[in-house]
Amino acid sequence: MLGSCCCFFSQNSEPIYADRDPVLLISGMGGSILEARKKPFGFKYRVWISLLLADLEFKMKLWSIYNPNTGYTEPLDKNVEISVPDDDYGLYAIDILDPSLFVKLVRLTDVYHFHDIIDMLVECGYKKGTTLFGYGYDFRQSNRIDTIIDGLKEKIEKAYEASGGRKVNIISHSMGGLLVTCFLSLHKDVFSKYVNKWIAIACPFQGAPGCINDSLLTGLQFVEGFESFFFVGRWTFHQLLVECPSIYEMLPNPEFNWAKTPEIQVWMQSDKDGETSARLESYTPADSIALFQEALRNNEVSYGGKKVALPFNLAILKWASGTRKILSKAELPKEVSFYSIFGTSNDTPLDVCYGSESSPIENMSDICHTIPQYTYVDGDGTVPTESAKADGFAAVERIGVSGTHRGLLSDKEVLGHIQRWLGISQKTHKMSSSKKTNRVMDMI
Repeated sequence: MLGSCCCFFSQNSEPIYADRDPVLLISGMGGSILEARKKPFGFKYRVWISLLLADLEFKMKLWSIYNPNTGYTEPLDKNVEISVPDDDYGLYAIDILDPSLFVKLVRLTDVYHFHDIIDMLVECGYKKGTTLFGYGYDFRQSNRIDTIIDGLKEKIEKAYEASGGRKVNIISHSMGGLLVTCFLSLHKDVFSKYVNKWIAIACPFQGAPGCINDSLLTGLQFVEGFESFFFVGRWTFHQLLVECPSIYEMLPNPEFNWAKTPEIQVWMQSDKDGETSARLESYTPADSIALFQEALRNNEVSYGGKKVALPFNLAILKWASGTRKILSKAELPKEVSFYSIFGTSNDTPLDVCYGSESSPIENMSDICHTIPQYTYVDGDGTVPTESAKADGFAAVERIGVSGTHRGLLSDKEVLGHIQRWLGISQKTHKMSSSKKTNRVMDMI
């Protein structure tokens, strides 16, 4: 039921919604539906996320390779085109990432994304296409690539115009905050003209050290437990992430003054004079490149009957370094109010260690098949609190909430802060609150 503060009723009982500044929701890494089709006129179908034959479809359609001439990562199948649906004013792509009947019936919340925030805003009087919009994008690409930046500019302008010339309130999640920061740095004048408030949730402003370092070396398990049998495997994810500019852009910032510098540690086997021992090697963000190169030197996949080499990509690293410079130059216009929510009370990987003193690594390439051990700090399970707080902006408020990275999107406390910052409220109603997670780390 809607609260009386959200709308009032005319004599014919039709709701007349109070004025609302438009809201634009922006997703993060893995937070948008991706569709594939055969060029030029093939039928579009969902490949991220689709639980049925997920691993196979992922390999066939989403495995990609970076093109240094264009800056884009492109499907290995040159006849496949990847796009993001813009249905429901952009909200469909970031709502439930697998909107199949089965998922909705069992409410498999692992693939629920902005769903609860969308529901809350609609109940508070926001109208899709007039005051509520979403922006999903191809999260494999760089956060500063022209197609994504231009698409965001178009979406912001559309929200402004549809609402009758009212400035836009942006709510971003995770890597979506880096996209907004890139946009702000590149188009400060546009940001100043069209944006009123920006609420960043769980953004890895200085990177997500343990999560990203390990993702590049061993992959990512999006879903744990029984559901993982229907989903994309860790190794399959790994082959995608090695060629994703967006992942390189979330490596720990080597220029940031970390309370404790993130490290990659490796117990290496040492053979000398017939004696075998173990030595611990440590790599900081500044000197970890050599480790990535050596560990991924022989990385490859079989595709279309051919072997495709996927080593650590120095061309992407160079591009990502340029992105980090753009991020560092972002300045918030005085007309825009900035708010930040960061997750706390969850063990969050900072350092990652491979091998052990009793069972050392023989060759660097073995790391990619090793179960890592983590050193944890406080955070949301993916992004350290330290990184999420280090936005460099003059914030109206920064608030820590006990919750997991993706769980923050359905947390009652987070929803309450959003309502307060947007200047709305509603009667308390049941919303799911994800205070725990069944995986090591969520997508970012």
